[in-house]
Amino acid sequence: MTVEGFGNTLYYGDNLKVLRDYVPDESVDLVYLDPPFNSNASYNILFKERTGQESAAQIRAFEDTWHWGEESERAYAELLESPLAPAMAKEMVASLRRALGDKNDMTAYLAMMAIRLVELRRVLKPTGSLYLHCDPTASHYLKVVLDTIFGKENFRNEIIWKRTQAHNDPKRCGNVHDAILNFVKDSNQATWYGGGHKVSDEYLKSHYSKVDALGRRYQLVVCHAPGPGPARTFFGREIEPPPGRHWTWTQENIDRLIAEDRIVLTKTGGPRLVQFAPDTVPLQDVWTDVDPVNSQAKERLGYATQKPLALLERIIQASSNAGDVVLDPFCGCGTAVAAAHKLDRRWIGIDVTHLAIALMKNRLKGNFDLEPVYRLRKDEALAPNQYRVIGEPEDVEGAKELAREDRDEFQYWAVSLVTGQPRQSSKKGADRGVDGVIFFVDGPQRSANKAIIQVKSGHVVSPLVRDLKGVLEREKAALGLFITLEEPTRDMKAEAASAGFFHSDLMERDYPKVQLRTIAELLGGKGFELPPRPAQFKQAQRVRRREGVQGPLEIE
Repeated sequence: MTVEGFGNTLYYGDNLKVLRDYVPDESVDLVYLDPPFNSNASYNILFKERTGQESAAQIRAFEDTWHWGEESERAYAELLESPLAPAMAKEMVASLRRALGDKNDMTAYLAMMAIRLVELRRVLKPTGSLYLHCDPTASHYLKVVLDTIFGKENFRNEIIWKRTQAHNDPKRCGNVHDAILNFVKDSNQATWYGGGHKVSDEYLKSHYSKVDALGRRYQLVVCHAPGPGPARTFFGREIEPPPGRHWTWTQENIDRLIAEDRIVLTKTGGPRLVQFAPDTVPLQDVWTDVDPVNSQAKERLGYATQKPLALLERIIQASSNAGDVVLDPFCGCGTAVAAAHKLDRRWIGIDVTHLAIALMKNRLKGNFDLEPVYRLRKDEALAPNQYRVIGEPEDVEGAKELAREDRDEFQYWAVSLVTGQPRQSSKKGADRGVDGVIFFVDGPQRSANKAIIQVKSGHVVSPLVRDLKGVLEREKAALGLFITLEEPTRDMKAEAASAGFFHSDLMERDYPKVQLRTIAELLGGKGFELPPRPAQFKQAQRVRRREGVQGPLEIE
């Protein structure tokens, strides 16, 4: 199967295996990766040797941070044996292991990253680019490893992105930036459209503070440069340049600029060039104009390492064309995938947690009204509003196996079947009976309502449904959706029915207040009965207007 054959796809699983099993040679136009790199851990903790006495929670900034063990040892061995890995890359990683030792996280991180970077180079087209997002803790090591895999001649930029505002650190300068390392497969063929980006209003006001009669912003620039030179004539008067300087243009160019009203004399008699504000400026390697995803941002999903959509849009637009394939092997909450879809690129997203896959499903539904497809015949093509999901359970037996392996991941996956928003908790058992939530609009003011989701993988009994009714009241939720791996008992169904109904003003109908669905039913296409969500709201409005009823205000 080729990339062209399956179109937009999310993969659950280890990205190294997915790359080898599914992604052909030279089939991808752009790779963006933001791997976990202990951005919240201190430098000393990251390099601390693991003796078995330290707390894992102290060393780990994320649950998926890598430590030296069987997996990293295997990755190191695969790198040394790989025919795709350049000899210099093998020597470099071996040298780093000797220098750093094999009992700290950084050595494991570099070994795990190196073999994956080899595979990412394999799947890139000759015109392709790779952008690796990291922080200063590991960027210098990754740069050296990338030099040996891609070739130092294919290094383009170390982009500095200001990711936060000023910090007050009593021991050092505030750490406010990330690094994005940009390499290409072949410098002679790489796609590049980074010629310019829109100038921000703040930049215009600070750098082009003057405004002419036509409303155009401009600044006044000196007309001389270092090195001696002769006098020139400005407005019929010969003017000497400052000592040790010369006028920038020939007399012919000066006369032309004066005729175009592009040169003025200051109060002291010095000529200045009128430089108008550009619509765009060439893309530089320091980005201070892309704001991070703060607590008030509309795009915020609550994912710890979420990057702003504008950041990924800039990268994708600079190094790819419409219709190209964008790959994110550590896609997290899916910002690269969302940006690629928005910009009419095809995409591949890979992640090893069902939480990330669930967040992406929810994002793709909410932003683009896309539906996941789990099974596709060889002669069947994806519809424009569909994408493939590969690696997640496709039947009840697969669901049972996932539940046995990891109950939390099973819950995330189950919530994603109804495109709900998973509820994350930092402590086990701290979800307080809510594993996910779905928002919808209803009521006379078309305000937000919510349905809470509860997932059970083990033995289910009627008191669980009774407890869900109590959670509904506590959470002030309109509906309770109960997902179970087992068939609900007769008493459970009766308990659910006793909860009564929620009346939808928008749809002019009643919905069961507590609803039960098995995993088998959800996989078979029998979902919950719900009023329209915000993304479906415009369609509902159009239907009612055709019936001659005044439609509600739209919610974006």
